[in-house]
Amino acid sequence: MASPKLSTALEQGVPPSTVSPARESLRARPARRRPGGGRGHRAAGPLFVAPFLVLFLSLFLAPLGYAAYLSLFQQRLVGGTTFVGLGNYVTALKDPLLLHGVGRVAEFFVIQVPLMLLLALLFALALDSGLLRLARAIRIGIFMPYAVPGVVATLMWGYLYGPDFGPFAQLSRRLDLPAPHFLSDGWMLGSLANIVTWEFVGYNMIILYAALRTIPQELYEAAAVDGAGAWRTAWSIKLPALRPTLLLVLLFSVIGSFQLFNEPSLMMRIAPDVISSSYTANLYAYSLAFTGQQLNYAATVSFLLGLVIVIASYAILLISNRRRAA
Repeated sequence: MASPKLSTALEQGVPPSTVSPARESLRARPARRRPGGGRGHRAAGPLFVAPFLVLFLSLFLAPLGYAAYLSLFQQRLVGGTTFVGLGNYVTALKDPLLLHGVGRVAEFFVIQVPLMLLLALLFALALDSGLLRLARAIRIGIFMPYAVPGVVATLMWGYLYGPDFGPFAQLSRRLDLPAPHFLSDGWMLGSLANIVTWEFVGYNMIILYAALRTIPQELYEAAAVDGAGAWRTAWSIKLPALRPTLLLVLLFSVIGSFQLFNEPSLMMRIAPDVISSSYTANLYAYSLAFTGQQLNYAATVSFLLGLVIVIASYAILLISNRRRAA
């Protein structure tokens, strides 16, 4: 006697050979699932993220929160540590040393960053053009200063700037010319900008060069078919493709400029009459904390400096987005 499934198939006109009882039984069985398989995958995600979260909380958020807590107090000779709320912030906003330090760093940013990014862009375009011989050696040579520690680079340039035994001063004397005063008050900011530019041109050049290598080759082929030369290709294809990367390196430069510390800290030992402990805002916060033992006020200055960096970065992003929308 035929099975009910086979009889139904015969009534519908399906050939008996196409209906297999074994296949029907396999179809009828529900698919087996591994017990707890979905829950295991869901539980594995937080485990992979846990190391980053632990480091982020312990090395970033916890110190940041503790600094915010310290900035709300003030240590006095009479009464000890007392809660002052936003009193430290009001004092900092009227502090001429802090205001001059922030203004000096802003001037440094306006002078140094455009020059550094322009040099990095020119080097990246030249390397990407394929017209240079020994391009790998040139690329390594431009990047090499970034591998030099900032302390070593500052000491090296401090010796080159020296008015007594520096090579520039000795060459000027042999030519009967006045020695350049690289360590004077009028030249110091430019001398620091030269050191930072020498250090970070190669770093930014590598980022821009890597972005250029990701541009599809089909765009270059289409430009060649249209008769575009090297300059036209760079202006119409390469530079528009580099806008997001240029914005990224600009934001990095904003953060680095307002955090300027190593170079003026070391040059202060070479030219103490020119660079004071409040020459930059970051150096001022360090001097308050470890020289003046004013931890609460140093935390306040650090918070305000971070706020300045956030505002400057947001302003650059806002201007960039408006230009892109226009």
